[in-house]
Amino acid sequence: MSGRLMIVGLGPGATGQVTPEAAAAVAEAELLFGYKPYLDRLTLGPGQRRQPSDNREELSRAEAALAAAAAGRRACLVSGGDPGVFAMAAAVCEAVERGPDAWRALDIAVLPGVTAMLAVAARVGAPLGHDFCAISLSDNLKPWPLVERRLTAAAGAGFVIALYNPISRARPWQLGRAFERLAAVLPASTPVVFGRAAGRLDERIAIRRLAEADPALADMATCIIVGSPHTRLVDRPDGQPLVYTPRFAAAGADNAAAGGEASA
Repeated sequence: MSGRLMIVGLGPGATGQVTPEAAAAVAEAELLFGYKPYLDRLTLGPGQRRQPSDNREELSRAEAALAAAAAGRRACLVSGGDPGVFAMAAAVCEAVERGPDAWRALDIAVLPGVTAMLAVAARVGAPLGHDFCAISLSDNLKPWPLVERRLTAAAGAGFVIALYNPISRARPWQLGRAFERLAAVLPASTPVVFGRAAGRLDERIAIRRLAEADPALADMATCIIVGSPHTRLVDRPDGQPLVYTPRFAAAGADNAAAGGEASA
């Protein structure tokens, strides 16, 4: 069995944010599997072929790539951002666990990429400068009440929160509900960063306070970073403030900043 499966992340969209390692993996592949808009970013050479599939076909896409590798082909499975963050690496692991024993013996490599929250954070300063987490607002693979519980828990624990998959035509109401849930825990002045297509020509960055955070500023190409009670805005002459979360936090500071009692 001489096939190999490379799982790569193409970053948030800008050519300069594709790692050299990922670019080399794409260049050496025979078959490239992925969601069509991601595959369309690639310039293929002679003998290379795209195998596009729909956005909701992650497991079947992973199985097809594994089958190609098991047949001796040099396969590459493409994700946007980082393949291990709400992307295809987990689908491949699931397929290997459920699939034939031969898939466990394959040469499989996961190559990291720049995920959306890192690109958005870099555009505004350092909102991820202290503890943070990432939560997908999509309820396609988990129930919405679980999403709400995680939002409340993360906000109450003082995490900066990166929100992936914030809104879509099928889910137009969930981002507004998420802001309501967060506003029940966080100060109204908490900074919220809307980063659409960070690094691309159609990039749009907006900074709001939580009390003024409007779901209409987001679409599925947007990653949102909701600050903690400690996240700060630093005004600058050009009009766009720096957003950063200090590197330190005192014991009980999150409870105090959110209006609760500091622990002794």
